Amino acid sequence: MKTKIREITGKAQDVLSRYPMVLLMGLLSSVGAIRMLDSKYDRESLFIHSKFTICCCLGISLMFALKILSQRIGKRLLLEILGTVFLIGFFFILPAKERDFTEVHGFIIAIALLLSHLLVSFGAFLEKNRELNFWQYNKNLFVNIFLTAIFTGVLTGGVELAILAVDKLFDFNFSDNLYADTFYVLAIFGSSFIFLLFNETGLSYLEKDSTYPVILKFFTQFVLIPLLFIYLVILYVYSFKIVINWELPRGWVSYLVLAYSIIGILALLLVYPLKEEKAKSWVKVFSKLFYYTIIPLLVLLFMAIFTRILEYGYTEPRYFVLLLALWLLGVVSYFVLNKKASIKFIPISLFAFGAFSLIFPYLNAFSIAKRSQKNQLMTLLDKNKLLVNNKIDFQKKVSDTLVNEIADKFEFLAERKQKDFLLNLTAGKTHDLLAGDFENIHSSLISSTLRNAFIHVNKTSDGSEYERLVLDSESKVINIQGYQYLINFDSYNQQSKDINGDTFLIDSQTGVNNGKTIKVILNSEETVDFSPVIDKLFENNASHSGTIKMKEISMESDLGKYHIKIVFQNISRDSSPYNKQKTIFYNNAALLIKEK
Repeated sequence: MKTKIREITGKAQDVLSRYPMVLLMGLLSSVGAIRMLDSKYDRESLFIHSKFTICCCLGISLMFALKILSQRIGKRLLLEILGTVFLIGFFFILPAKERDFTEVHGFIIAIALLLSHLLVSFGAFLEKNRELNFWQYNKNLFVNIFLTAIFTGVLTGGVELAILAVDKLFDFNFSDNLYADTFYVLAIFGSSFIFLLFNETGLSYLEKDSTYPVILKFFTQFVLIPLLFIYLVILYVYSFKIVINWELPRGWVSYLVLAYSIIGILALLLVYPLKEEKAKSWVKVFSKLFYYTIIPLLVLLFMAIFTRILEYGYTEPRYFVLLLALWLLGVVSYFVLNKKASIKFIPISLFAFGAFSLIFPYLNAFSIAKRSQKNQLMTLLDKNKLLVNNKIDFQKKVSDTLVNEIADKFEFLAERKQKDFLLNLTAGKTHDLLAGDFENIHSSLISSTLRNAFIHVNKTSDGSEYERLVLDSESKVINIQGYQYLINFDSYNQQSKDINGDTFLIDSQTGVNNGKTIKVILNSEETVDFSPVIDKLFENNASHSGTIKMKEISMESDLGKYHIKIVFQNISRDSSPYNKQKTIFYNNAALLIKEK
């Protein structure tokens, strides 16, 4: 028993000394996730902790990649310093406030995470003549990730059940946060530690030659390749249908082509060592034919992509799909034309394309999307003769579909901080309203203002679109006279504040059937529900559409020994024609409190 304990302790100490920065990133990620849970009632703190956690999670894979690279080239301290500087810089690249966070930053985070994992796969294998070592290394990583998932799941579930058993059997009444905190520690830090245990000494252990796993061969031969064959049959039948009917391909087919190609490349990588074995003729046939089967599908893929781009212009998702298509074309060309092709080309080229999409001047995803949508908007306005002295003529008769298209492009560009460009297209009252909307957190108000600005709109749609009604307060200053306390809140999370020993909880969560619950709860005992009042407010204005200006949007009630008042700057309701759900949204709301 003592020998086993010493052995386990020795391995743990070895992991701690060998991978300190990876474990530090895992620990900080767990702490950040716990702080996110603790600050769920404070939007600004929640956002800061979310940024911190994202950067630390990125640091886990980045620091592991740099550690493996240092085992090949040395310079461990320098690489870790550079990695730390990058993570700090990445933290400050993300916006300081939640209101400035857009889907663009989401794309940046996703691509950065992808690049860090790709770096893990090839960082230590940039020189030539390490083909089999490269495969063994990534195969072992793949197996270790799978084992880590199993071990972490069992460990986390077991510990959570143990805590639950102690809680229920001995009446400890543990806080619910204990279960969440335990999960974050074990799922993030624990999984990092277990993964590193499996990797033992690192590069020298991972790249050493070993027998081909039987389960991997079975998985590839009887799962992946049959799945590929199903995809291939579907795509070729659909291609014949396009040729026979002489029609353009549907946009979503591009995702199916990419799925077939990526799964096929994964299958090829998994069976790479078997292609030289004479007994594995099926592997040779598959390896030779796969890239040729993609060539006709590439034509279908580019047709589908450019059909969307030529009609609607570039957006970031379309840019990334096109970039993947170009990468796939490069991979196919490389392996078809090069008899001495290296499988390292696959992750290295994908890393290069991903880095290009983020940082290359003028041609990165975000620059192209903004320029394209600006050009699309100007073309749309010119085509429909809506520009008078370079300003939009809101008096002209237009269709509702055209209005929606213009409004969508305004919203898209507003999210990408193109304020000056958009405001230069408007004048007068609309210009002033849009300028005010830019101060709000959500750009949906901009599209609503734009729609409401057109005076003569012909309804041509069949009512199958979402409808939004916005109530906007004319007064942007809250009168707090007579009240003692003020709590700011929004429609996303609960807010909890202690006042004079009493706890006020603002429950603004989405309830059943997507309905909004807006309650103020005092000491978990007394409750006021403002939801019916808000619903009635919208029903009284149901005959209107777009944005309605109101002198003040407020409601009052008694709550225990207090009198409370909620004041909204603006509040909107979206209606879905498909399931008749109505979603309430608001921001910059305030709860005023005074003792009776």
